[in-house]
Amino acid sequence: MRSIDDDRLVAPGPLGVGLEELGEALGAASTVLRANAMAAGLDAPVPTCPGWTVLDLVAHQGMVHRWAASHLSGAPIEDTASLEQQGRGAPDVLGWFDEGATALLQAVVDAPDDLEAFVFLKDAPAARLFWTRRQCHETTIHAVDGLSARLGRAAGADETWIRPEIAVDGIDELLVGFITRSRRGASPGEDTTVLVRPDDVDVAWLVELATGRPIVTRRVRPESPEAAGAHHTLTGGPVDLYLRLWSRSASDPAEDLERWWRDAISVTW
Repeated sequence: MRSIDDDRLVAPGPLGVGLEELGEALGAASTVLRANAMAAGLDAPVPTCPGWTVLDLVAHQGMVHRWAASHLSGAPIEDTASLEQQGRGAPDVLGWFDEGATALLQAVVDAPDDLEAFVFLKDAPAARLFWTRRQCHETTIHAVDGLSARLGRAAGADETWIRPEIAVDGIDELLVGFITRSRRGASPGEDTTVLVRPDDVDVAWLVELATGRPIVTRRVRPESPEAAGAHHTLTGGPVDLYLRLWSRSASDPAEDLERWWRDAISVTW
């Protein structure tokens, strides 16, 4: 893993990766999702998204790709339901998915760095980078769902193609951008702090949980006094933690705190 310097630690946006790497990871995840969807079959259940079939997964992701591309191209689409129905009714659903993924990647290439567009996460970077990053992780997690559909069970971290650098940035996006959006806050019965510390990485996240006020996440160094004072710690390899925090783990949480996190905090499909 590359080192993350102090300036990067306090700057908003991607952590340890740039636009090019996020775009490459987005393309790779789209390819993996498509390949596993074809291998599993559109009627196969998706173990990591209970109640979904592969058709649901592909239609959803194809819709999201088109929605994101519309923002990158300056012509936002509001009626996302009709996009998803379009995918479900397509004569060639996987071909329809391919068209959307290709259009999204082209929109990333064509968008200017100073693009002015809607973004929706806290401390979001500039719009072009925001949408590339968001779709990288959206597609990566759903590609894991496609892999799980082919396997007939949740995939383990070592069964995925995900690079540790991408996983670390995905953890950062979730903890800094996603879970901090709620004004209501949350806690497992009492105010507490959770340190999320991936192995062999020189950054960790200190998450402050309290009922009635927004969740606060701060990037910290793993060996800092702030990190040492956390009430709870979640550790593991970067890819393993990435999947666990997105509720895609191959095993049930072993600790009460992580079970609570899965039920109350994690963003689901």
